[in-house]
Amino acid sequence: MAKKDENKNYKVIAENRRARYDYAIQDDIEVGIILTGSEVKSLRTGQSNIADSYAEVDGSELWLTNGYIAPYNRAMFQHEERRRRKLLASRREIARLWNATRREGMTLVPLVMYFNHRGIVKLKIATAKGKKTQDKRATEAKRDWNRQKQRLLKEH
Repeated sequence: MAKKDENKNYKVIAENRRARYDYAIQDDIEVGIILTGSEVKSLRTGQSNIADSYAEVDGSELWLTNGYIAPYNRAMFQHEERRRRKLLASRREIARLWNATRREGMTLVPLVMYFNHRGIVKLKIATAKGKKTQDKRATEAKRDWNRQKQRLLKEH
């Protein structure tokens, strides 16, 4: 019963579903994000998109670029919709991510933005390598085969 109350506030805000199709995900990390009050209010209504965004290491700081958060119409001071937002991670994690992005073809891709069990906005980012067209076809064929397999097992 305690677990049910524990995850009461957990809510997915935005998910980048295309990331797993376009990129081969290596490893992921949970980071915090610095937001203004109107941005949090807008996220509570679920008006955001991280599909076109990416994360980057700039010196010793981690940034989310091109993430969309819709304006909150009842806010006194509005925020920019696509501003760069600072991500919060430890120095060691930022250094590890910086080293990973310096390798050939590696990038930082946001996977999901959510409210954790304490009601704080978190972002899960992953180091990923871009897939080539034939890799995408293989992933799609594997997914189709798994669907067919499930249908066959369901019939028997």
